[in-house]
Amino acid sequence: MPDGMLREFFLGFVRIHILHSAAQDPLFGLALIEDLHRRGHELSAGTLYPILHGLESAGYLAHENRLVEGKVRRYYTTTENGERALCEARRCVQELVEELLDVRGATRQATDNRLR
Repeated sequence: MPDGMLREFFLGFVRIHILHSAAQDPLFGLALIEDLHRRGHELSAGTLYPILHGLESAGYLAHENRLVEGKVRRYYTTTENGERALCEARRCVQELVEELLDVRGATRQATDNRLR
């Protein structure tokens, strides 16, 4: 699979991760970059900030400026549209992961084996 395709998959999950994180607590870009780094993922500011701005332009995030240690930081939270999108994304991801990992099939097979 070309690296470009893997990157597109990754960035799709990053968008969902941003919505998930922003639904829990307000977040700012650098903290998100550091969080992803701790999880073993590298994401540059040049990639992240356009994603944040795009999610905000699409109505999924809203920001609030806060003064922190003499610097203005943009803290993002989900909007109602962002909450709905996150709910739908969770449902879709769960369905696709179950299919990909054949969770239902494995459960059915284990049940069938016990019944024999």
